[in-house]
Amino acid sequence: MVNKKIILLLFLISILNCKAQEFKIVNKPLRNIAIQTAAEQTEKYLPLIKNRQIALVANPTSMIGKTHLVDSLLKLGISIRKVFCPEHGFRGNQEAGENVQNLTDPKTKLPVISLYGENKKPKPLDLKGIDIVIFDIQDVGARFYTYISTLHYVMEACAENNIEVLVLDRPNPNGYYVDGPVLDMKFSSFVGMHPVPIVHGMTMAEYALMINGEKWLKNGIQCKLQTIVVNNYNHTDCYSLPVKPSPNLLSMNAIYLYPSLCLFEGTIISVGRGTKKPFQILGHPKMDTTVFSFTPRAIIGMSSNPPYKDKRCFGYDLSDYSLNILRNDKKINLFWLIDLYHRLSAKTEFFTPFFDKLAGSDLLRNQIIAGKTEEEIRNSWQADLQKFKEIRKKYLLYADFE
Repeated sequence: MVNKKIILLLFLISILNCKAQEFKIVNKPLRNIAIQTAAEQTEKYLPLIKNRQIALVANPTSMIGKTHLVDSLLKLGISIRKVFCPEHGFRGNQEAGENVQNLTDPKTKLPVISLYGENKKPKPLDLKGIDIVIFDIQDVGARFYTYISTLHYVMEACAENNIEVLVLDRPNPNGYYVDGPVLDMKFSSFVGMHPVPIVHGMTMAEYALMINGEKWLKNGIQCKLQTIVVNNYNHTDCYSLPVKPSPNLLSMNAIYLYPSLCLFEGTIISVGRGTKKPFQILGHPKMDTTVFSFTPRAIIGMSSNPPYKDKRCFGYDLSDYSLNILRNDKKINLFWLIDLYHRLSAKTEFFTPFFDKLAGSDLLRNQIIAGKTEEEIRNSWQADLQKFKEIRKKYLLYADFE
């Protein structure tokens, strides 16, 4: 019996080889093949943009190795006229939900136009004189991560102004599964614009093809779209991001937990903003029946006024939650949401109006209030998930996990 247990343990270790990391290891696929992002493959897209007037949609993740894409293209003599930036800004120092202002980039002197705040869509004047817009941003594969909403509005503006869009693709770290309720379009917002599940399992280029192909842009228009694919990538790969994708996703553990824990942003539960472990811990000041606790503080650039600032919160520490479990469960974890709802006595205050936008409808909230089990809730997703998966197949650029 002991020998069998040892053999089983060694087998599990051999297949569960994604290790926790703080953005120190780059491009570590399960197949042990070097992944090459589209931006790194300059030979494939320089002929498409040479002698053209370029606008870039970019942020700190738009890197070629250790050099920003903007700097690389300028050095190669490409005519970049301006930069558009999403939530968190061009240099990534804006907090979640904070309005991003237009500015001039100190390093390149290029005008940087914000697409997060009052203006989420490029105006015709912003695009005047532009021949092609390059979109190169690292996503994390969750419907409420707003970079895909920025992608939608960029494509829509370019379609309306007869401008081409070129998406330089990057791997999706949560691209190895599809799960969660599909959004009901009555609940469409900037944190969920399309009828897709919380985890859609697509890269940015695949998602752009789906937006175009399903005619989700205003009035069913379509933009002139080109994509450059990632080399040596497929949807089974474990991709470790070389740069944090936003100020509060500081590790791969947080990125894997994000599709499950972001739902708590629509509740009275803290997700650890104002600590060094955002989206890895959960808590509330009145949940003092647990051993673990934390106290949110102001952290400039991450969260200057976090929920329960300077108040001790009690709850769960998930920072050591095994990446092996997260990678192999291939599903959103509902246990923590259901458990914390039942632990707190303030049931009528637990959910905020924002929760339904994150969940994509009022169904999940009502199911939890009604005492539905996790299995019952999951079963209610399956018909819509299956329909989405059939749509998704039409736009995949890489070998799938199914």
